[in-house]
Amino acid sequence: MARYYTGLLVATLILVSGKGSAAEKAEQLIEHNMLMNHGGGHLMDMEGGMIMGQNKDTLPPGCNRISEEASITVRAGHKYSKDFPGTMFGFDAHEWRVKPCTRLTVTFINEDHIRHQWMMHGLPKFIYDKGMFHLEMTGPAKITGTLILPSEDKTYLVHCDIAQHMEKGMKAQLIVGKGSTPFPSIPGITDLAIPDDYGPKVADSVKQVVAPVPGASSAGGAATATPSQSPSNSTFLFGIILGVAVTPLAIGYYKKRFQGMSGQEVSSHLVNLGKSSLDKLLGLLTSLLGGVNKK
Repeated sequence: MARYYTGLLVATLILVSGKGSAAEKAEQLIEHNMLMNHGGGHLMDMEGGMIMGQNKDTLPPGCNRISEEASITVRAGHKYSKDFPGTMFGFDAHEWRVKPCTRLTVTFINEDHIRHQWMMHGLPKFIYDKGMFHLEMTGPAKITGTLILPSEDKTYLVHCDIAQHMEKGMKAQLIVGKGSTPFPSIPGITDLAIPDDYGPKVADSVKQVVAPVPGASSAGGAATATPSQSPSNSTFLFGIILGVAVTPLAIGYYKKRFQGMSGQEVSSHLVNLGKSSLDKLLGLLTSLLGGVNKK
């Protein structure tokens, strides 16, 4: 009998010690601080850690000095989605504010047993390759990276680029200075781009009353143009006045924007700007054509 109780006690101690060590292991975070530098601010290791766009020293155009040193810690995980119905993942915060020309150090902690990212878009590509700053880890881990924010007042998109993670809640914004247009569908910050609608649907038999289009014939014929539809002299004059007023502001902005840049860097920036504008125009046309085809 004594041997029985002795064996039971030993088994209990083994189980308790085993559970304790497992709990300790679950709480431990891998700290990715031995990354290989692949050049251009791109650092990686063999355990799933990555930093893209690291920049500790190069001042963006318009920044004569570092305005301030700032640091933030961002946690990511499933538990941060509980306050936002319809989401699955989340950050512990969804908005951060810093001054222009700030040197910002970001510590990103992944608390899930899957891959997560803290990715920021819209940075100047001649300093930040691909126009982004990017922290990434697979599984519970911690990683820290640094960048210098440009001099413009702007709001930058931050998200996790893993498939459907942004749509499931991992979307945020970083506001530099006064910021610019905020992004939609940021949990707890901005309204949804496409609000959920679970209300009753209008029957197909119910027709909406549409106001007649000015200039259209009552018999459904072609619309007849009216004098008010043609450009007027006042509109033309307003365009000239607006151009005269805006042009000096634009010249001053770009003079500051290109300060300290070589001719090659300016050309590269303008080419990238043109490509970006063309991509947005093509995207808009594609969206419009898609809407027409659905009708």
